[in-house]
Order: sequence, then C-alpha cells, then structure tokens
Amino acid sequence: MATNLIDDELEMDSDATTRSQEYRWTLNFGPQHPATHTTLRLVLELDGERIVQATPYIGYLHSGFEKLGEHLNFNQYVTIVDRKNYVSPPYNEIAWHGAVEKLLGIELTPRCRYIRTIIGELSRISDHLLCTGASALDLGGFTAFLFAFNQRELIYDVYEEMSGYRFHPGYTRVGGVLYDFNDRVLDRIRRVLETIPKALQDMQKLLLRNKIFVDRMRGVGVLSREDAIRFCATGPIARASGVTYDLRKDEPYLAYPELDFDVPYCVEGDCYARFQVRLEEMWQSLSMIKQAMDKLPGGPVNVPIADKYPLPDKGTTYNSMEGLIQHFELIMPNRGVEGPANEIYSAVESPNGELGYYLVTSGSQTAWRTRTRPPSFIHFQMFPHLIRSHTISDVVAVLGSLNIIAAELDR
Repeated sequence: MATNLIDDELEMDSDATTRSQEYRWTLNFGPQHPATHTTLRLVLELDGERIVQATPYIGYLHSGFEKLGEHLNFNQYVTIVDRKNYVSPPYNEIAWHGAVEKLLGIELTPRCRYIRTIIGELSRISDHLLCTGASALDLGGFTAFLFAFNQRELIYDVYEEMSGYRFHPGYTRVGGVLYDFNDRVLDRIRRVLETIPKALQDMQKLLLRNKIFVDRMRGVGVLSREDAIRFCATGPIARASGVTYDLRKDEPYLAYPELDFDVPYCVEGDCYARFQVRLEEMWQSLSMIKQAMDKLPGGPVNVPIADKYPLPDKGTTYNSMEGLIQHFELIMPNRGVEGPANEIYSAVESPNGELGYYLVTSGSQTAWRTRTRPPSFIHFQMFPHLIRSHTISDVVAVLGSLNIIAAELDR
C-alpha cells in the first residue's frame, strides 16, 4: 500500500513538472537590443515573468585579437589591445606593455611610472562613468547618462592632446610612452579634475535618492562573497561582495605604492552595491591623479636606447646614428633585437578587474603565444546564477552592473 502511495505521489509530481514545462517559453534577449549593445545574446527560459534559466552566447564581436599577437611585434600590438576594452583603452596598454617589460626585465623611469598611473586612473574614471551612466540609462534615467557622458569627452580631450588620437590612443611603448606630457596635456587633466566632482555629485543626488532606481537595483542580482570567490570575480564586482582584493594594493605596480588611497567595498553584493563601489572608486581615482600630478617627477619618460628594446623618439632617430640604427632594427621585418625565450604572466587592476597577459616567447620581438585573461569573460559566466528567479525587467539591471565588454569575450 505504501508503495502505491509513493508511486501516486511521483506520478502527481511528474504531471506538475510536465504542466510547468508546458507553460515555459524561450525568449531571445539580444543581440539586437539596446541594453545588449548589439554584441551580447542571452537565451532566457521563462515561467511567466520569472527567469528559470539564462544561457549567454558569445561570438558576435570576434576579431582574433590573441592570434594577431603572434604576428605583430611588442610595439605594434598596442594598437590591438586598445580595442579589447574599448571603453578604457589606456589600461589595456598598461597591462600589455607591463607584461612585455616584465618579460624583458625593463625597469621604467620614475616619470613614466607616474604618467602611466595618471592615464590609467583617467581611463578608470572614463570606464566607470560609462558603466554608471549606462546603468541609469538602461533603467530609464537619461539625464544621469548625459552627466556621465559629457565628462568622458573631457577625458578624450586628454587622450587627443597626449597622443593625437581621441579614442584609441596607442600611447605606451616598450620601456616608456609615445610622448612626454606637455603643459597642454597637464592643463586638460586639471580641467578634468575641476569638473568631474560636480558631475559625480549631481549623479549621486539624482540617482541615490531616486526610489525607482534604488528599488530596481537593491536586492537584485545578489552575489555572495563565497560565490564571488568561486566564480573568480575581481574588480568592483568582487569588492561589492566583500572581497577586498585589489592588485594596486596587493601586488603594487607603477606609482601606486607611493600614493595614498582606499579600496572601496560593500558586503551586499547586489546591483546597487556594485553601482556604489564604482562611484566611490571614481572619487579615489580623482584623489590619486591629484597626488600623482603633485609628485610628478622630472627626467626622461623612456628608458635609454642602450637597452636595445625601446623605440627611439623622432628626435633621436633623426639626429643620431645609434637611434637611426635601432629604429631600423626594430621596425623592419625580419630584423630586430632578439628577446629571451621565456614565458610570464603579468596582471594589473583594470577598471573591470584583473586584466592579465600570459606570454610565451621563442627569442624574437613577437610572442609565440599571447593569452589574455580578460575580466568580462570571467564575469559573464556568472550571469545565469545572478538572474535566476528574477523577472525580465531585472535583466538590464544585472547585465549593466556587470559591465560586460564584448570585445573581451571574443578574443
């Protein structure tokens, strides 16, 4: 008799499951959707308005970035890394040439370390401005997006002045940078420091006291501290869940050991916490840029050409035989200074988290294998976990809080 009861219960459960599955339907969210920026695709399995399962698909912005690293030399490849995270290109450059310099054993000059720190923190602000502004825009807050985007134009003015390029500066070089900072660049940086605080204050007043915005962010897409560690989250996403890991503090590089700054974090782990962490990181970046500007040392920005690997500047190339020879050796195909046969991994704290490069070289100025550890690729995997049991309207909030850059997915 007991067996029959169990069989009846199992049959009833099976019928309920079958009926439940009959009412489920599949929805394509993206790639042709404003909140997915035409490059992300999510396949949602729905039970009414509730999301039962979400499957992210990649492959809509595949450019073969890693393969190109096997054909371009260490200086040429900087134009490619710019395009991986196209929201904050200078930090991609810092990560790439930091890895190359670790491979070649090159020690940067003090002025170069400070210059790279300044442009890196400017790019962090630019990245966070877009992320926070777009998060508001996706939820209907158009005004906040304009506050953020106007300030990003000022940062692009800095890029244009320092390199001649507005969007993809390609500014770093092996052992240094393209040009030294001049007075015009410094003036544009000071203008950024003067104007961004007011814009951040306006964004905070507009959004953090807006009931609709707060209700749609708070308690949505919660990532626990344990899950953040399990999913290998880094950057603002990990710090919003209480994981206070920051390579600028834990494995200091460039001028960060000489700067005073805090690592913002929250413990709630929801979309609102990730938004708050990014806001506070912008304030910390402004403070670091001010300190670096005050401490900016004099001297050369590039290591001496006697180190063989740096690309000489135009003045050295045109006015000295050694510079002309080195320029020829580094630029002409099938020429060049031989590098070590080695393999290394080097990482930096990019705006989205740990951005690392694993390089394998076989004795030339071109990597035999270039492998990228991009934060967006790591973070996109956690989306199904964060969105489960939420409604369709929560998709844009969770996706915006992760700040997925599609070019980092399809390397």
